[in-house]
Amino acid sequence: METEKIISELSYKAVRSSGAGGQNVNKVSSKVVLTFDLHHSQALNEAEKLLIETKLSSRLTADLVLILNCDEDRSQFRNKETVTKRFLELIKTALQVPKVRKPTKIPKSVIRKRIKDKKSISEVKKNRRKPDF
Repeated sequence: METEKIISELSYKAVRSSGAGGQNVNKVSSKVVLTFDLHHSQALNEAEKLLIETKLSSRLTADLVLILNCDEDRSQFRNKETVTKRFLELIKTALQVPKVRKPTKIPKSVIRKRIKDKKSISEVKKNRRKPDF
């Protein structure tokens, strides 16, 4: 994954934010909307695109566009930084391939111990019964 190349493919849009800020909210477009077109990306190869598509399927639109918003700060610049960091983390976690789990074999000593314990419990229960004359 080439971070610089991916960042160059991002498109930002400034929108008027909602929430706290008073008159500032009505005047300044501080909310930042980031869009990333996965289908037309040159920075990712086909395998990476497929991996991101499967892992982020719920967050992608029908046209395979990822849209992220940020209106946490009153500054447009800081919102842009925040949404870019969030995007890079999201892509990095989506590209991680999980380790293949190798099932472990139960040692024979553990199996023997379990059977021995079962037999001893069985003997204890057998001794609790009334004697059969």
